[in-house]
Amino acid sequence: MKTHAQAVVIGGGVIGCSILYHLTKLGWHDVVLLERDELTSGSTWHAAANIHGLHDSANISRLQHYTMTLYNALEAETGQSCGVFQPGSLYLAQTENREHQLRLQEAKARLYGMNFHEISRDEAERLHPLVNFDGIRCIMYEPDGGNVDPSGVTNAYAVGARQRGAEIHRFTPVTATEAQADGTWIVRTPKGDIRTGWVINAAGLWGREVARLAGIEVPLQPTEHQYFVTETIEQIAGLDRRLPSVADRDGEYYLRQEGKGLLIGAYERDMRFWAEDGTPLDFAHDLFPDDLERIMENVMRAMERVPAAAEAGVKRVINGPMIWSPDSNVILGPVPELRNYFMCGGIIPGFSQSAGMGLMAAQWITQGEMEYDMFPWDIARFGLWAINRDFVKAKVRDVYAHRFAIHYPGEERAAGRPLRTRPAYRMQRDMGAVMGLNYGWEHPLYFDADTPDSAGFTRQPWWDSVGREARMLRDAAGIIDISNFAKYRVQGPGAENWLNAVFANRMPRAVGRSCLTPLIGKRGGIAGDATVTRLAEDEFLVISSGMAERYHGRFFRQVPLPERTRCDSVTEALCGFNVAGPGSRDLIQRLTNASLATPDFPFMRSQRITVAGVDVVALRVSFTGDLGWELHCAAEDQVALYTALLEAGRDLGAGPVGSRALMSLRIEKGYGSWSREFSPEYWPQEVGLAPLVKMDKAFLNKSAVAEVLAKPARERLVVLELDSDSVTASNADATGGEPIFKNGQGIGRVTSGAYGYSVGKSLALGFVSNAAPGDRVEVMVLGRPHGATILPEPPFDPAGEKLRA
Repeated sequence: MKTHAQAVVIGGGVIGCSILYHLTKLGWHDVVLLERDELTSGSTWHAAANIHGLHDSANISRLQHYTMTLYNALEAETGQSCGVFQPGSLYLAQTENREHQLRLQEAKARLYGMNFHEISRDEAERLHPLVNFDGIRCIMYEPDGGNVDPSGVTNAYAVGARQRGAEIHRFTPVTATEAQADGTWIVRTPKGDIRTGWVINAAGLWGREVARLAGIEVPLQPTEHQYFVTETIEQIAGLDRRLPSVADRDGEYYLRQEGKGLLIGAYERDMRFWAEDGTPLDFAHDLFPDDLERIMENVMRAMERVPAAAEAGVKRVINGPMIWSPDSNVILGPVPELRNYFMCGGIIPGFSQSAGMGLMAAQWITQGEMEYDMFPWDIARFGLWAINRDFVKAKVRDVYAHRFAIHYPGEERAAGRPLRTRPAYRMQRDMGAVMGLNYGWEHPLYFDADTPDSAGFTRQPWWDSVGREARMLRDAAGIIDISNFAKYRVQGPGAENWLNAVFANRMPRAVGRSCLTPLIGKRGGIAGDATVTRLAEDEFLVISSGMAERYHGRFFRQVPLPERTRCDSVTEALCGFNVAGPGSRDLIQRLTNASLATPDFPFMRSQRITVAGVDVVALRVSFTGDLGWELHCAAEDQVALYTALLEAGRDLGAGPVGSRALMSLRIEKGYGSWSREFSPEYWPQEVGLAPLVKMDKAFLNKSAVAEVLAKPARERLVVLELDSDSVTASNADATGGEPIFKNGQGIGRVTSGAYGYSVGKSLALGFVSNAAPGDRVEVMVLGRPHGATILPEPPFDPAGEKLRA
């Protein structure tokens, strides 16, 4: 066994072997995989191994499509059969919302060149004569859907990796992973030690245990999961072709042909956790006792859909373990607090995602960043708060039992909450706040306890409540809790130099000045945006997206801090409110002796002032695009400041405003937000941030952004106005992800959407190519064309006169 390697993959399941294979494809041949037992041990070998391409996330769809199309090429390359069956998949909609979901996915498939389309009942009955299609609203067909052989795919990856120089060692458990001062690792095994540049934890069911060897905890929890295979069904035995699989997610089961029978599986509500205290080290190709009674409610729905299944006996039952993250997505990426330690765990649809996941991991390790923005998979989406055991179990129970439920835009789920709250939480609840979750924090969505939260593709009952808040702010003033923004204090003699080395814009030279600055990714895209304020000669306050706090920590750690200089997160220590609207100056002025007049307090300036007896850092900025100030105070002063602001604003017609109204307000102004309009996939010139990239100074990833700035923009961020008649007819606004077509050709997609209550328009932000202001386009809201116009400028205060008043 080697004593040195570029990378060591721990875990010989389908994902570990895929990562190894893709590392070799990208040119890393000095790589090793260590497996404690036999390849495919754990959860790989007993997987149902269904494959499908479409997902609500466009980028995950791209990676699933890549995975599905790779298997046949992998067979040809390696000579190892992957057992690929692709008779297609039928997707059934029993409900209106499921139809909306499928039509949206069909529109995305057209945009990205994937094969997924609606078919008639007659065509569906020809493809699958055993299915009873009564009660089905629409049927979509994916010709490439099907299933693969789990062991065949895993071994094909392994063969392909070996052919390119990789080593695989079975029956070689890892006993320790020890970080070295130079960023390398020593991986210890009974057969010898390996010094490596990268450790990749793809240990599956043992991902938690392997992570603990490096001193880290990951939010994962295994469960039991059952499916069964029927005896031979006469109608299937008489066919000369294979039947397509059936995705009847409203029925909460999955079903496909297996041999001459059917395979039926379910994610039941009466689920079971397993190995809560740790996965046994002697577990390998093991299963649990059958417990079919638990899934019979789901199975009965499957048998109603395919009556022939009810007449067949059960040939075998598989009840094996799966390991889940709190949101059922993989936990992927370099652990931000460690150097060169890559995590890949909690994979559920492994055979639909194995190649895409392996490619993304290999790109990140060898190139420093993936080509797609995969924040929905990034380990950094969970902070250390997420390792709370009760939270993990509650979330896993919820995502398992609702595996096939629709994930609606802006949906909030209650499981495991509240976890992190601010001092004003109870006060806000008493005021009628309906709360949402952001990076573990509870925060107000809107204030109307009489209208409970709900989710769907069309306008929900709270739509009017949010509208009242948005109009109140535009007409008078609103008070928005912005405590969940990420906040950092950078202090010391090297603070300015360090910030200049991290961010692309030039840091403010004078005390009391602020700047907006991009953070540049490894490929030259927008990895983040921040407002940086100089509080003193050697002190700065940095404010950025709360959900990206751990993610951005990776970038901060790439630039060493100068001597006697430090960067500390103060997100928990500070709370804040944005007071915005035409009456905001009057409201705050009632509570402070500091002058808020524009000559004394211009736009993009800051001061330390006292408001209602509370010391605050006041910034004259507002994400609403209106006149406003951010007021940041110590967490222990949050209730006092909030109480004073609300009282002072009452006779001005001002009141509390939630984050859903803020979404509408910032879209009216055309403001982008991180993970929607700003992501590593987008270049500065594509999102309007190129003027903030100062090429006359050094900063992180400057050479990469220099390359992209020398190229023409591939697409542009624009504001679109949807036709009112289309929106009225569908009772739906764009929310994000909808494709945009022009003359039948896909030209882009929506990134954010909302109704602009103060301008009376249904609006969307999106990226388009080969289009210009004034052009007529179609936005596929609910998967159906809605006429729209590309606007030449944002509809609210395009010249920024109100913002600077």
